[in-house]
Amino acid sequence: MAYAYWKLNKHEEPAVFDLYFRKCPFGGEFAVFAGLQAAVEFLSSYKFSQDEIAYLRHSLPHADPGFFSWLDSVDCSGIKVFALREGSVCFPQVPLLRVEGPLAICQLLETTLLNLINYSSLVCTNAARYRLAAGATKRMLEFGLRRAQGPDGAMTASRYCYMGGFDATSNVKAGQMFDIAIAGTHAHAFVCSFSGLDDLKSHVIKHAETGDLVDLVALARSYREKLHLSATPNDGEFAAFLGYAICFPDAFLALVDTYNTLKSGVPNFLAVALALRDCGYAAKGVRLDSGDIAYLSKETRKLFCAAAEQFSEPSFHNLAIAASNEISEATLLSLNQQGHEVTTFGIGTHLVTCAGQTALGCVYKLVELNGIPRLKLSQDLSKVTIPGRKEAFRLLDSVGMPILDLLVPVGDAPPSPGGRQMCRHPFLETKRAIVVPSGVVPLHTLVWDGHLVSCLPTLEETRTFVKSEIGSLREDHIRFLNPTPYKVSVTQSLYESLHNLWFSEAPLEEIK
Repeated sequence: MAYAYWKLNKHEEPAVFDLYFRKCPFGGEFAVFAGLQAAVEFLSSYKFSQDEIAYLRHSLPHADPGFFSWLDSVDCSGIKVFALREGSVCFPQVPLLRVEGPLAICQLLETTLLNLINYSSLVCTNAARYRLAAGATKRMLEFGLRRAQGPDGAMTASRYCYMGGFDATSNVKAGQMFDIAIAGTHAHAFVCSFSGLDDLKSHVIKHAETGDLVDLVALARSYREKLHLSATPNDGEFAAFLGYAICFPDAFLALVDTYNTLKSGVPNFLAVALALRDCGYAAKGVRLDSGDIAYLSKETRKLFCAAAEQFSEPSFHNLAIAASNEISEATLLSLNQQGHEVTTFGIGTHLVTCAGQTALGCVYKLVELNGIPRLKLSQDLSKVTIPGRKEAFRLLDSVGMPILDLLVPVGDAPPSPGGRQMCRHPFLETKRAIVVPSGVVPLHTLVWDGHLVSCLPTLEETRTFVKSEIGSLREDHIRFLNPTPYKVSVTQSLYESLHNLWFSEAPLEEIK
C-alpha cells in the first residue's frame, strides 16, 4: 500500500488517522489505555535498515527503484501524535492516539501501533478488573510467564498487569527490566524431591538475634508432636519445608497441597513456623493450589488460630493464605460470594491470556486527508468512523465524577465549566442532551512532534494513575453484572459534519 501511495504521488499528502476501539472488553463498560511508552519508543527508532530495504527490493522485484530510495529516507520526524495519558480509563470511539503526518508514513505505522496498543490495553484492563474483583486489600501476584503467548507476550503481560494493579510478578526478567517487585513460592517438585528427613543435608539455622546455631529439625519435630493431629503428616513434605525454611527463614511460605492440605501440609507448615519463631524469624504463610479454595482457606485459618492460641503466638492469626490454581475473574467473584480467608492471589493463565476476550479490537482509520474529513461507512453502525481531527474532553459533575466524554472538532471552542453544551449520540438522532459540566478535563495532549515532546510518567506513576482513574468512575460503570454504558458524545457541529458527509458519500438508491 505504501508503494501504491508513492507510485501515485499521494505519499506526502497530509493525513490524520485515529486509533481507537469499538467495544469495551470482557463484557464491561471501561478499558484502560496502555502501551503509549512502547509506542513512543517505536517512533523514536523507526528507520529502515539497508538489510530490510534489500529484502523488500527482493520481495517487490517490479517496483520502481525510486521507491526504495524513498524508503531509505523515511523516519518519524514529520509525524505528530496526540494521545490520552497512559493509564487513562477509556471508552469506545474515543481516539487513544491521533496520528498526523505524510499519508504513506502514517500508514506504515499502523500495524505496529495497533500491536503495541491492543494487547497492552487489553491485559492492563484485565488486571484492573481482577483487582476490582479481589478487592483493594488483597495482595495480587502475576504468575503468567509459563502460560503466556511466547516470551514477548510474557514480558508485556508482566509490565501491564503491574500497571493495572497487581503487586508483583513471578517473572524475574520483568522485575529486572521494569523495576517490578518479584514474588513466588516453591513448586510441588521441590516437595516431591524429598522422601524423608534423611534427604535433608543440613539441620541447623542461625538464630536471627544471637547468631547461635539451632537444630531447626529437632525443634520442628518437637512442635509437630505437640500439635493435635488426626493423621500423620508426610515426612518428605516435612523435610522439604524444613529445607526451604533453612534457605529462606525470613520468607518461608509453603505450598501445602502436595499430599493433603489439612492433614499434612498445614500441620507440617505450622511445626516449621513455630520452630522458626523460636529462632527469631516470622513465617509468611501457605499457598493453596488445588481443591475447594473457599473451604480450604477457612479451615486453614481455623488451624492457624488454634495454633496461635495453643502456643501463645498472636501473629499466627494473621498468617498469609495464598491461592492459585487457574483463578479467573469469575472465581474471584464466586469466592467473595462464598466467603474465604485468602489474603493473596497468584494468577496466571486466565490473566495473561485474557481468556475472557482474546483481543481488544483496536482499529486505525483515516479520518482526514489534505484537510478534508474522510469517512468509512458500514451497515454496522459501530464500524462507521467519525470524520475529521478531533480532541476529547471529559465532562465532570458537581462532585467531580465523569458524566461523559465529548468529541470536539479541532479548532472549535472547547466545552467550559458552567457552560451549556449540546451532547449528541454520533449516530442516533434522538439521543441528545444539554450538559452543564462543573469541570472539564482535556484528554488529548501532544506527545510526539518529530521527537518526544516531554518525559512520560514512570510505570509506578502510571500504576497510581490507573487506580485513581478507576476510582473516579461511578460504581454502576464498573460493576460486573450489567454495567451501565458510559456515554461518548459529539458536539452539534461534529454531528452535522458526520451526517452531511454520510449523505454525500453514501450511494443514493433509485427504486422503481
